[in-house]
Amino acid sequence: MMMKASSDVIAVDEGGEGGAEGDAATGRAAPARIDDSDRAPPAGAGGPLLAAADVLLVYDAECPACDNYCRVVRIREDVGRLVIVDAREDSPIMREITAAGLDIDDGMVLKLGDELYYGSDAIHMLALIGSRSGVLNRLNYQLFRSPRVAHRLYPILRGCRAVLLRMLGKRRINNLGIEGRERF
Repeated sequence: MMMKASSDVIAVDEGGEGGAEGDAATGRAAPARIDDSDRAPPAGAGGPLLAAADVLLVYDAECPACDNYCRVVRIREDVGRLVIVDAREDSPIMREITAAGLDIDDGMVLKLGDELYYGSDAIHMLALIGSRSGVLNRLNYQLFRSPRVAHRLYPILRGCRAVLLRMLGKRRINNLGIEGRERF
């Protein structure tokens, strides 16, 4: 998906959870959240739109561990603006992920420019472009800056996530429509 000024405009809801409060210690805004539509807001409605420099992080907002991670993670200002996207909502980026054959139940996706980073590659790339402000962002960098370590730790985190979602009775997103994969 290429970002175009006249089409493929996605509304961003910065007034929702995690959008406006930001990080008081650094003065940086919290990641924006994508609205559930792929239409521009009505004329005069205001609100920021996605720009070419936006970095998209697609994750399962019903997973408490994933949601907390996405609330905390920050990227450097020189990289762009981090926009977090709920994978359970229909959006152009979810259609792109599905078309690429990526199972969102098995890994988050980071879109940086035209590249999609999946699973351990996504968490590794987040560590590299991440802000070093705050204890958790520094820890994220220390743990996942090595692709080898990210590749080894990510499956453990994904397994813990699956156990947590099974205990909570959550259903899979199943964006690839695989039969028999409705539950964790």
